[in-house]
Amino acid sequence: MEDIARRAGISKAGIYLYFKSKEALLTALIKAKVAPLAQQVQAMASAGAADPLATMRRIASMAAHQLQDPKVLAVPRLVIAVSGRFPRIAEDYRREVAQIAREALVKLIGAAIEQGLIREVDPVAVARAFIGPLFFEGMWTHVLRGESAEGGPEHLIDSHFDILLNGLEHRA
Repeated sequence: MEDIARRAGISKAGIYLYFKSKEALLTALIKAKVAPLAQQVQAMASAGAADPLATMRRIASMAAHQLQDPKVLAVPRLVIAVSGRFPRIAEDYRREVAQIAREALVKLIGAAIEQGLIREVDPVAVARAFIGPLFFEGMWTHVLRGESAEGGPEHLIDSHFDILLNGLEHRA
Protein backbone atom coordinates (compact mmCIF):
# COMPACT_ATOMS: atom_id res chain seq x y z
CA MET A 1 0.00 0.00 0.00
CA GLU A 2 2.92 2.32 0.71
CA ASP A 3 4.32 1.74 -2.78
CA ILE A 4 0.93 2.42 -4.36
CA ALA A 5 0.47 5.60 -2.31
CA ARG A 6 3.93 6.84 -3.23
CA ARG A 7 3.40 6.21 -6.96
CA ALA A 8 -0.04 7.85 -6.82
CA GLY A 9 1.39 10.85 -4.99
CA ILE A 10 -0.94 10.49 -2.01
CA SER A 11 -0.67 9.31 1.55
CA LYS A 12 -1.30 5.69 2.47
CA ALA A 13 -4.44 6.84 4.28
CA GLY A 14 -5.47 8.67 1.10
CA ILE A 15 -5.83 5.36 -0.72
CA TYR A 16 -8.69 4.50 1.59
CA LEU A 17 -10.62 7.53 0.34
CA TYR A 18 -10.88 5.70 -2.98
CA PHE A 19 -10.88 2.05 -1.87
CA LYS A 20 -12.45 0.74 1.32
CA SER A 21 -9.85 -2.03 1.75
CA LYS A 22 -6.77 -3.69 0.28
CA GLU A 23 -9.09 -6.32 -1.18
CA ALA A 24 -11.18 -3.64 -2.90
CA LEU A 25 -8.03 -2.13 -4.38
CA LEU A 26 -6.78 -5.48 -5.64
CA THR A 27 -10.19 -6.33 -7.09
CA ALA A 28 -10.22 -2.99 -8.93
CA LEU A 29 -6.71 -3.70 -10.20
CA ILE A 30 -7.81 -7.08 -11.58
CA LYS A 31 -10.83 -5.53 -13.29
CA ALA A 32 -8.84 -2.65 -14.76
CA LYS A 33 -5.63 -4.35 -15.86
CA VAL A 34 -6.25 -8.03 -16.56
CA ALA A 35 -9.97 -8.66 -17.00
CA PRO A 36 -9.98 -6.73 -20.32
CA LEU A 37 -7.47 -9.27 -21.71
CA ALA A 38 -9.78 -12.15 -20.78
CA GLN A 39 -12.67 -10.28 -22.38
CA GLN A 40 -10.56 -9.82 -25.51
CA VAL A 41 -9.94 -13.58 -25.61
CA GLN A 42 -13.67 -14.14 -25.21
CA ALA A 43 -14.48 -11.75 -28.06
CA MET A 44 -11.85 -13.27 -30.33
CA ALA A 45 -13.13 -16.78 -29.60
CA SER A 46 -16.75 -15.81 -30.30
CA ALA A 47 -15.85 -14.10 -33.56
CA GLY A 48 -13.54 -16.89 -34.71
CA ALA A 49 -15.57 -20.05 -34.04
CA ALA A 50 -15.78 -20.79 -37.78
CA ASP A 51 -11.99 -21.23 -37.89
CA PRO A 52 -11.12 -22.35 -34.36
CA LEU A 53 -7.49 -23.37 -34.90
CA ALA A 54 -6.56 -20.09 -36.58
CA THR A 55 -8.39 -18.24 -33.81
CA MET A 56 -6.53 -20.19 -31.15
CA ARG A 57 -3.27 -19.26 -32.86
CA ARG A 58 -4.28 -15.57 -32.89
CA ILE A 59 -5.18 -15.75 -29.21
CA ALA A 60 -1.86 -17.44 -28.40
CA SER A 61 0.02 -14.81 -30.39
CA MET A 62 -1.80 -11.99 -28.62
CA ALA A 63 -1.09 -13.57 -25.23
CA ALA A 64 2.58 -14.20 -26.02
CA HIS A 65 3.04 -10.61 -27.10
CA GLN A 66 1.16 -9.29 -24.05
CA LEU A 67 3.21 -11.44 -21.69
CA GLN A 68 6.42 -9.84 -22.95
CA ASP A 69 5.38 -6.82 -20.88
CA PRO A 70 6.26 -7.46 -17.22
CA LYS A 71 3.38 -5.17 -16.17
CA VAL A 72 0.86 -7.64 -17.61
CA LEU A 73 2.22 -10.43 -15.43
CA ALA A 74 2.37 -8.17 -12.36
CA VAL A 75 -1.29 -8.71 -11.45
CA PRO A 76 -1.26 -12.54 -11.60
CA ARG A 77 1.99 -12.47 -9.61
CA LEU A 78 0.35 -10.27 -7.01
CA VAL A 79 -2.72 -12.51 -6.87
CA ILE A 80 -0.50 -15.54 -6.28
CA ALA A 81 1.44 -13.70 -3.59
CA VAL A 82 -1.61 -12.52 -1.61
CA SER A 83 -4.05 -15.38 -2.24
CA GLY A 84 -3.20 -17.06 1.08
CA ARG A 85 -4.15 -13.96 3.06
CA PHE A 86 -6.89 -12.77 0.69
CA PRO A 87 -8.63 -15.85 -0.76
CA ARG A 88 -11.38 -13.67 -2.21
CA ILE A 89 -8.80 -12.03 -4.47
CA ALA A 90 -7.98 -15.45 -5.96
CA GLU A 91 -11.71 -16.07 -6.42
CA ASP A 92 -12.13 -12.68 -8.12
CA TYR A 93 -9.20 -13.39 -10.44
CA ARG A 94 -10.55 -16.83 -11.27
CA ARG A 95 -14.03 -15.44 -11.99
CA GLU A 96 -13.01 -12.22 -13.79
CA VAL A 97 -10.02 -13.54 -15.76
CA ALA A 98 -9.12 -17.23 -15.74
CA GLN A 99 -12.63 -18.66 -16.03
CA ILE A 100 -13.64 -16.31 -18.85
CA ALA A 101 -10.52 -17.09 -20.89
CA ARG A 102 -10.69 -20.83 -20.18
CA GLU A 103 -14.38 -21.09 -21.11
CA ALA A 104 -13.74 -19.23 -24.36
CA LEU A 105 -10.91 -21.62 -25.22
CA VAL A 106 -13.00 -24.67 -24.27
CA LYS A 107 -15.71 -23.53 -26.72
CA LEU A 108 -13.13 -23.04 -29.48
CA ILE A 109 -11.66 -26.47 -28.82
CA GLY A 110 -15.17 -27.94 -28.88
CA ALA A 111 -15.76 -26.26 -32.25
CA ALA A 112 -12.49 -27.74 -33.56
CA ILE A 113 -13.64 -31.20 -32.44
CA GLU A 114 -17.10 -30.75 -34.00
CA GLN A 115 -15.52 -29.63 -37.27
CA GLY A 116 -13.23 -32.68 -37.28
CA LEU A 117 -10.09 -30.54 -37.09
CA ILE A 118 -8.79 -32.34 -34.00
CA ARG A 119 -9.59 -35.68 -32.46
CA GLU A 120 -12.00 -36.21 -29.56
CA VAL A 121 -10.20 -34.94 -26.47
CA ASP A 122 -11.13 -33.33 -23.17
CA PRO A 123 -11.48 -29.63 -24.10
CA VAL A 124 -10.71 -28.50 -20.54
CA ALA A 125 -7.45 -30.46 -20.55
CA VAL A 126 -6.52 -28.96 -23.92
CA ALA A 127 -7.32 -25.46 -22.65
CA ARG A 128 -4.94 -26.03 -19.75
CA ALA A 129 -2.28 -27.39 -22.10
CA PHE A 130 -2.82 -24.32 -24.27
CA ILE A 131 -2.53 -21.77 -21.45
CA GLY A 132 0.24 -23.41 -19.41
CA PRO A 133 3.23 -22.88 -21.71
CA LEU A 134 2.25 -19.27 -22.39
CA PHE A 135 1.94 -18.48 -18.70
CA PHE A 136 5.16 -20.35 -17.95
CA GLU A 137 7.03 -18.30 -20.57
CA GLY A 138 5.95 -15.10 -18.83
CA MET A 139 6.89 -16.45 -15.42
CA TRP A 140 10.20 -17.81 -16.71
CA THR A 141 11.15 -14.51 -18.28
CA HIS A 142 9.84 -11.97 -15.77
CA VAL A 143 9.85 -13.77 -12.42
CA LEU A 144 12.68 -16.28 -12.73
CA ARG A 145 14.71 -13.98 -15.01
CA GLY A 146 15.34 -16.71 -17.56
CA GLU A 147 16.09 -16.06 -21.19
CA SER A 148 13.19 -15.22 -23.52
CA ALA A 149 12.00 -17.80 -26.00
CA GLU A 150 14.53 -18.00 -28.78
CA GLY A 151 13.10 -16.51 -31.92
CA GLY A 152 10.56 -14.37 -30.05
CA PRO A 153 6.84 -14.84 -29.49
CA GLU A 154 6.03 -16.12 -32.99
CA HIS A 155 8.60 -18.91 -32.76
CA LEU A 156 7.22 -19.78 -29.32
CA ILE A 157 3.70 -19.99 -30.78
CA ASP A 158 4.84 -22.07 -33.78
CA SER A 159 6.59 -24.54 -31.47
CA HIS A 160 3.69 -24.56 -29.03
CA PHE A 161 1.14 -25.33 -31.73
CA ASP A 162 3.32 -28.00 -33.29
CA ILE A 163 3.51 -29.81 -29.95
CA LEU A 164 -0.13 -29.11 -29.04
CA LEU A 165 -1.53 -30.32 -32.37
CA ASN A 166 0.99 -33.02 -33.24
CA GLY A 167 2.17 -34.21 -29.86
CA LEU A 168 5.57 -35.63 -29.11
CA GLU A 169 5.17 -39.29 -29.93
CA HIS A 170 6.30 -40.67 -33.28
CA ARG A 171 3.32 -42.03 -35.18
CA ALA A 172 3.45 -44.67 -37.87
